[in-house]
Amino acid sequence: MEFKSSRLVVPSVQELLAKDPNMVTIPSRYIQNPQNNINNSVSLDHQIPVINFQNLFLHDDDHHHQSELSNLHSACKDWGFFQLINHGISDCLIENVKKGVEDLFKLSVEEKKKLCQLPGDIEGFGQTQVFSEEQKLDWTDYILIFTLPLALRKPHLFPNLPITLKQSLEIYSLQLAKLAKDLIRQMEKILGIKNDEISNLFEDGLQLFSMNCYPPCPEPEKVIGLSHHSDGGCLTFLLQVNEVQGLQVKKDGMWLPINPLPNAFVVNIGDVLEVIITLTWGSIDHA
Repeated sequence: MEFKSSRLVVPSVQELLAKDPNMVTIPSRYIQNPQNNINNSVSLDHQIPVINFQNLFLHDDDHHHQSELSNLHSACKDWGFFQLINHGISDCLIENVKKGVEDLFKLSVEEKKKLCQLPGDIEGFGQTQVFSEEQKLDWTDYILIFTLPLALRKPHLFPNLPITLKQSLEIYSLQLAKLAKDLIRQMEKILGIKNDEISNLFEDGLQLFSMNCYPPCPEPEKVIGLSHHSDGGCLTFLLQVNEVQGLQVKKDGMWLPINPLPNAFVVNIGDVLEVIITLTWGSIDHA
């Protein structure tokens, strides 16, 4: 099976492994140039900041409220990343989403074909930034779909999602949208901005749900699961299905591996929101 990207056809890593379960040497297209392979991560004495979302809604005079606002300020200004705990989205819903994602990548080849990208589109199975036959590929299978607004949902994608994932996304997407707005309003409070001037900019914004599967690799030191990048939008809420360490954040010129807390979100301030915040806070160290 091959996935059609917005530019070129990309093979499915899962299917490559299924066709050759005893694979020892990976295809050359997946072997990264040494300068691109991020293997210089270091263990620092501290992790990225952890924000307790519920503390942000305590009374303004409460010590824990003021302390959490200060932590959020520092996380946005100095990191651009933080883990969000006590965010209000139930563990049950999160576990259903995780199960749905796992089921999605276990679909048969024929079922996955129903979810492949259409010509010129970025939604569905496939890598979206492949522009030449010589370009190196990430060691990942990837699917992206629009979840909000409802009018942008593709009729060939949602109906063919695993039932657990489809049902969970209906609730999950709305709760994430509310969480994002509430979080931005707390940022506005720190900035001293009134009348929801920032949050209103994203009132009817796009919400994308992207899922990545990183199959075991016979030569892991030669590949990258997902190339280093920044996210272009407002906020990214990253939820890991398992606790395998993979994500790294660049801080002070070094790559810091992230240990995800159970059912927490790793929140990434996207480029658009970073520009807005930077006007007040100054530069944000962003991976």
